[in-house]
Amino acid sequence: MSLLVGLFDSGLGGLTVLRQVQTLYPQVDCLYLGDTARVPYGQRSREEIRSIAAEVVHWLRGQGVGVLLMACNTSNALALDVAQAAAGVPVLGLIDSVAADISSDRVGILATPATASSGAYRRAIQACRPAAQVLEVGCPAFVPLIEAGKLEAPELRQAAQGYLAPLIAAGVDTIVLGCTHYPLLVPLLTSLLPATVRLVDPAVATVLRLGPLLAEHGGAAGLAAAAPPLPPSGDRTRYCVTGSAQAFALAATPWLGGTPAVQSVCLQSQARIP
Repeated sequence: MSLLVGLFDSGLGGLTVLRQVQTLYPQVDCLYLGDTARVPYGQRSREEIRSIAAEVVHWLRGQGVGVLLMACNTSNALALDVAQAAAGVPVLGLIDSVAADISSDRVGILATPATASSGAYRRAIQACRPAAQVLEVGCPAFVPLIEAGKLEAPELRQAAQGYLAPLIAAGVDTIVLGCTHYPLLVPLLTSLLPATVRLVDPAVATVLRLGPLLAEHGGAAGLAAAAPPLPPSGDRTRYCVTGSAQAFALAATPWLGGTPAVQSVCLQSQARIP
């Protein structure tokens, strides 16, 4: 029996991680939860994020997921231990996954304010590369603009210029996209950065770690270096949100290449932080 892969994020951003899973493992069943009633996570307190993580993981465990992928950097930075204690199944995080793949000692991080202020990326990268200089920049304007579909808005470009300025001044040669929404900004960021700067999406390293887990349960049979594109709606994925299903389906359409069927769910539970 193959594993059901559970993924969660505050909204649309985790879809960039989901697409990596769908591309590498096209025969795997996925459950995606967007906690849209509480988006964005990145400007909430540590206590709120940890409480939310306990509630979300409790719900996902009740849905029978066999492995949990934290498709949200903010909850990963502040509540990985909460998820690991509550899940009862393997939990894969974005931050430790990509930290092991960094090959530079001049690293910039673009992240939500909560992730940036936590220092989680700096600690993880320096644990692997003690000499690395890591500069973390909080980007409060990004997620609201991306969730609103304003990828071409002048205010988005202006915000990006401001967030990149200290990283360029510091001479970083690698920038980690420390929020799962940010891969949608790659064309914009590339246009504003020197050609020598490499952008890194943590989802790539994280999703590769799924392979051994899926193989143990016969779920990696569809793994291919160049898997065929999935149908736009992602036939093997169940999409759930805590807010408006209709609004999420509409907003997710350009991300997925088609309109998904979305179910609205309630996460109210007695879950508590372990």
